[in-house]
Amino acid sequence: MVTAEYALYLESGPRMRTTMVHVLDLLGCIANGPTTEAALEATPSEIRHYLRFLQRHGERVDSDAPFETSIVEHVTKGSDPRFGNPARGFAPDFEELTRDALQVHMARLAGLGEDLSAIARKLSPEQVTAQPQKGRAIHEILRHVCASEMEYVRVAGLGKSDEMKDLGKAIEQSTDNLADNVECLWQFVAARFEAATDEELTQEIQRGAAPYTLRRGLRRALEHPWEHLWEIERRLEGASAVAERSR
Repeated sequence: MVTAEYALYLESGPRMRTTMVHVLDLLGCIANGPTTEAALEATPSEIRHYLRFLQRHGERVDSDAPFETSIVEHVTKGSDPRFGNPARGFAPDFEELTRDALQVHMARLAGLGEDLSAIARKLSPEQVTAQPQKGRAIHEILRHVCASEMEYVRVAGLGKSDEMKDLGKAIEQSTDNLADNVECLWQFVAARFEAATDEELTQEIQRGAAPYTLRRGLRRALEHPWEHLWEIERRLEGASAVAERSR
């Protein structure tokens, strides 16, 4: 049996504390931990969770198949792992992005949008705006995710549309039609990536000290909502477990 191998790209805060692991062979998959050791320990289960997400949205992957991992790069300077994006980027951020690969990644992006809007659709306005003991309200998380998606479109060199900006404002200001607005904004983001020209697919743009490509912007457009989708799912699972125990 051929065992899959996943290269890991790490970034850590000072003294190897907070660490984010990027699994760039499964673009969008990340693992976090308060230490490098904890992040690496969490990585196998995070990979399997991401593979199950891909299966659920139609990719032909086996979430139960064995795999191996290896650390390729560990950035420890000039990086803030809260943002998942060290200034110099990672080598795969600057590799060629083919049209076929773009379509695979767009299917993943669509799946993230479907899951996020489905959560917004099934929750009541009170649940969406409820302030937990720790962390942000779900509306705040969704607002943050959607604002970031627009920014990833921009840094990828694709600009922003007025429609995206209007939807971003609507999501920020109100929970009315939240699910529909998240879904529509996601469609605009996806459409802009899909409509990228051959030049936009290959161009490299300097954003301050950071070189950017469409592939790099797309990486964060996948990783960031995945991180927060999983955050919301864990919170809802926890709330469900508490409710079940109280019966």
